[in-house]
Amino acid sequence: MIQIQVPARICFYGDHQDYLGLPVIACTIDRYINLRATPNTARKFVLKLLDLEQDRVIELDDTLENIQSGDYFRSGMLVAKQHGLHFNQGYTIEISGNIPVNAGLSSSSALVVAWIRFLVAAQNKAKKIDDVQIGRWAYESEVLFFGQPGGLMDQYSIAQGGMLYIDTKSGKSTLLNKNLGKLLVAESGLAKKTLDVLKNARSYAQNAVEAVQRADTTFSLENTKLTDYEKYKEFVPKAFLPHWYATVHNYHITLEAKRELTKTNPDIHRLGSLMNDHQIILQEQIQNTPTAMIRMMDAARKAGAIGAKTIGSGGGGCMVAMIHGGDKQKVVKAFLQNGAKAVYEVKLTD
Repeated sequence: MIQIQVPARICFYGDHQDYLGLPVIACTIDRYINLRATPNTARKFVLKLLDLEQDRVIELDDTLENIQSGDYFRSGMLVAKQHGLHFNQGYTIEISGNIPVNAGLSSSSALVVAWIRFLVAAQNKAKKIDDVQIGRWAYESEVLFFGQPGGLMDQYSIAQGGMLYIDTKSGKSTLLNKNLGKLLVAESGLAKKTLDVLKNARSYAQNAVEAVQRADTTFSLENTKLTDYEKYKEFVPKAFLPHWYATVHNYHITLEAKRELTKTNPDIHRLGSLMNDHQIILQEQIQNTPTAMIRMMDAARKAGAIGAKTIGSGGGGCMVAMIHGGDKQKVVKAFLQNGAKAVYEVKLTD
């Protein structure tokens, strides 16, 4: 029997930066996808998606041609085969979890990471594959294979675990202090529009950066300064200016948060302030936050949350609030009274 548990994740700083090759700070939380696989006598993977009440079957000798959009099970198998894995034993596989779907906590990436971990564990002679490689294969299976607009943050952070500063160009990760006080996740009840939001935000940001690079061939996004927004904005078409502002300022928010999180005792209030600054850019420049969610987060801050932001690409889904002190129940009440469908405390995991 093979048993695997894979966590959800929250991006705290650097949303809409990974597809530009800029760093992000994310951490795994105590919400999980659980996979339990039992060998069977058939040459097939029998998938039982318990939460969806669905069954799927994949023959071990499936040619894996014409894979349908979103079929991460087959894309994962194909990527695994391309990296030298082979499948000779059938399994009946039960999958369930408590990560809300399409809500920003990356349930799909957690599922893909769990699937890749299973495919590795199912080898006759288990190959030694490290967590970074698991994240890479999951990224190939979910994003690159289907030409989706997202970056690698979800897969890399979920595969490695802990509070990570991820260099999204190299994939190198740095472990940070995960002392962020108490954290509440609030489900807005609004379905995310992940691909549309990501596609538009990525396109606009890339167009803005390319305009700057045409004006100054020596410009390096990794070395950009806050003053570069004003320095180069005359070269950026008006339609892309908000995303140019977001690119420069969110990058420096992430760098400042990293500096704080490398300390033995991070300043929780400073981190909350940076979270709020990040959210203002998300809602005003990238414009990925519905009015209803802005109202919920404003109410949470008035009730005592020192920081609050959306989770994931935006357009709906979940929010996270940072609490320091005894305001937890007040913040929970504020979220619920302003339309949140559920609110619960989460803990950061290693």
